[in-house]
Amino acid sequence: MKKWVKRLLISFGILAALLLAANFGLNFWLKTQLPTYIKNNTDYRVSYKSLDVDLSTGNILATGISVNSKNPQNANVIGLQGTIDTLKVSRFGIYDAIFNKTISSSDLLLAKPNLNVIMAQPVDQKTGKKRNPFLFENIRINEGRIAIFKHTKQKFLSVQQLDLLVENLQMTEESVEDKLPVVFDRYSIKGQNFFFRPDDVYAVTIYSINTTDGQMAVENFKLIPLLSFTQLKKFYPQKTHLFEFTIPKMEFKDVVLQKNKASLGDAVFQKPVFTVYNTGVKNTRKEKKGSNFEINLENIKLTNAVAQINKADGNRLLSAGNLNLNIHQLVFSKETSEQVIPVGYKDFTFSGKDIMYADHQNIAIGSIALKPTSGEIKDLSLTPGSQANGKTTIDLKSNHIAFNINKVEFINKKLNLDIQDVLIENANGTINAGESKPKKTTSPGILQSAIIRKVSLKNSNITYDKGKEPLAFHDLNATVNDIEISPKTNHQGLSFTVKDYFLTTRNFAYRTQFYNLSLGLLKLNKNKVQINNFVMKPLVSRNQFIKMIPVERDLYDLKAGQITAEGDWDLFSDHKFINASHMVVQSADANIFRSKIPKDDPKVKALYSKMLRSIKIPMNINTLDLKNSVLVYEEDTPESMGPGKLTFSNFNMNVKNLNSAKAKGKPTKVDININCSFMNLSPLSVNWGFDVADQHDTFTISGKTSNLPANGINPFIRPYLHVTATAGTIQEMLFNFKGNPAGLHGTFNLKHKDLKIAVLNKNNHEKKGFLTAVANVFLKSNSGNYPESVTVENVERDPTKSFFNLFWKGIEQGLKKTLIGKNVEKTEQKVKNAVSSVKDMKKSVKSIKEEIKHKKDASPSPEDKKEKKGFLNGIFKKKENAEEK
Repeated sequence: MKKWVKRLLISFGILAALLLAANFGLNFWLKTQLPTYIKNNTDYRVSYKSLDVDLSTGNILATGISVNSKNPQNANVIGLQGTIDTLKVSRFGIYDAIFNKTISSSDLLLAKPNLNVIMAQPVDQKTGKKRNPFLFENIRINEGRIAIFKHTKQKFLSVQQLDLLVENLQMTEESVEDKLPVVFDRYSIKGQNFFFRPDDVYAVTIYSINTTDGQMAVENFKLIPLLSFTQLKKFYPQKTHLFEFTIPKMEFKDVVLQKNKASLGDAVFQKPVFTVYNTGVKNTRKEKKGSNFEINLENIKLTNAVAQINKADGNRLLSAGNLNLNIHQLVFSKETSEQVIPVGYKDFTFSGKDIMYADHQNIAIGSIALKPTSGEIKDLSLTPGSQANGKTTIDLKSNHIAFNINKVEFINKKLNLDIQDVLIENANGTINAGESKPKKTTSPGILQSAIIRKVSLKNSNITYDKGKEPLAFHDLNATVNDIEISPKTNHQGLSFTVKDYFLTTRNFAYRTQFYNLSLGLLKLNKNKVQINNFVMKPLVSRNQFIKMIPVERDLYDLKAGQITAEGDWDLFSDHKFINASHMVVQSADANIFRSKIPKDDPKVKALYSKMLRSIKIPMNINTLDLKNSVLVYEEDTPESMGPGKLTFSNFNMNVKNLNSAKAKGKPTKVDININCSFMNLSPLSVNWGFDVADQHDTFTISGKTSNLPANGINPFIRPYLHVTATAGTIQEMLFNFKGNPAGLHGTFNLKHKDLKIAVLNKNNHEKKGFLTAVANVFLKSNSGNYPESVTVENVERDPTKSFFNLFWKGIEQGLKKTLIGKNVEKTEQKVKNAVSSVKDMKKSVKSIKEEIKHKKDASPSPEDKKEKKGFLNGIFKKKENAEEK
């Protein structure tokens, strides 16, 4: 054997002997001196039955260990108290434990530990002073009973019958700050009666946890409020909610806890029950800075969940049953916490049944299914709540609602929404409008933009009721395309535009205090409208109407076979307009009744040009045609025997440029041409014009009628003028007037022949011979073949009367000047004087009659009787006979 080999062997032998001696000495020292050393140099007292240390490997085996903190009141170090049946440490860092005061090991086995751990007080951020950590690469606990307390001695975490295997376990004060008492890489855990108390309001209890092949099962998980709802409001008046959760069973795998990050995969929560109590306190405090804590859930599933949210008064606000939720790659992090939706996800599906929401508006949903790209709701029911307080409420049902979504995203905390389509089927019910309030300028909120590319409403019956005036849509089908909603340029509210729409409804009805308005069919889109069988029927009789109105007012009874219009219009956006090329009203039948019995309406009546100018949106109808129609106007007075009537049959009207003077580049002059049959006897034509843009509201109106039998106007003048035309013909009547809101002037021409009238008594039956004779004396019965026109002038308008009242005054002056003469005022005075004389005579006759009657009652002598019989009786008899004629 060579010398260097021999020397090497001797060296190894000496080294081995030294190591053996050192190991023996270390074990002897540890057995006799380690407890004293730990006591003198650490914050703990340790005792044990046996202890073996292998210096070469750093392995330690100890049994019957007891550990206690020397100063349990010292909150700056981790407090320990309890026993460990067996402790086995592999590759223990003896040097770090002695010189760096850091306990570290690659492997740690604790058999039957019964420990109470008091976490150190969190590090002082000002000094930055760190605590002495425990560092273990791997740890195994068998049949453990462990309780962890906060530095305040409040229980934080406890578990019994714990069997634990973790790799790279770390337990530091930083983990406590982030609500994690421990962090590790891989694990296997089994235990019972877990308790976790994160704060003074809640505690978490778990009956059992079991891990098999990386799959964890948790039974009977509970989040329990430690305070009653009343106590919460008393001791935490700023708290907005109180939560209570129960999950009978949940399963997940791949749990990873690393510093400020927790992650797990394939989590399943079976039959959880969630209850939330609202305190009614609004969250006015500023949000805290985003947390560094991060949660990643690869897949999460809730099955058959039940949820309930209660109001501050204890009544139920929301409840839902059989909820099912699948979420893929759910993330909560500092970045997501700062967003409007504080979590991120890749995909999700959600479904639920028997969802109930109760407030001023109650909502019930039979079933719902949602995912990021679509949604479906079945058996939706909306009913008014018990405390509507004048708000708009809906009483409506729909058996199917579905929608598809292209995009939902938040950019700079602003929502951008793109919905492909929305379908609503079989919606039946009523929308009751709330009390009208002044509109407040509101901000657009979180909305940046919203596009709904198609909305379809099918087979629905909806009533909109405002102030007991219901508007009913029956068999309603509507489609609206490309709805765009975005903030206004001044950020005061939202703008709303619609590209196209189509609506059809049958048996449309609208009821007001006095009318029921109905349509057999309504078709409407952006370029065409069609209305069939339009009816506006009074709900009250004429006598009822007169009693119900405080001042005189027209009562309408209208019908139209069909109304159509073509052009383009926008009725939804902020820039509304109507631009129709052609509008046609076919076969209209209009009856207008006005009674003079109620008081006059003192309001100033605008002329039609000003009425049109007051329309707020640009409106222009190039051509309006009213065809084959009938117009009847009836009017009565307190003295009339029934209403007077004017009839315009075969009524045809053409209107050019009906407008509101707000459409740039469009003409503003309105031309109206009317051709009809007056009183079903003679043709009547009228030309009427005005300029809507003319602030002076000037107008022109001219017309012509011919071959009208004079007795043809008796239905109008007989009831309340007590006059009839008994003979004659109006061969031709021409009028040409100009006017403004102050009055009118112009010319009037009447060609007539053999005109005679009769004056009636108040019952419109008996002919008054003397008055009739007087009237016909002053009446020009014939005009000749070429009558001269008369000037109509100084016709003043009563501003509380309508345009047609002014027009009739012009006709009336023309008739008087033609039939009575240009000095019509003098002639009228003569007639009045004659009538007065007749009245005086009648009074004298009546007085004499009364005197005779008085003498009869006084029993006159035979001589008196003879005198009366012979003279006075003949006179009065003649007068009486004349009176009766």
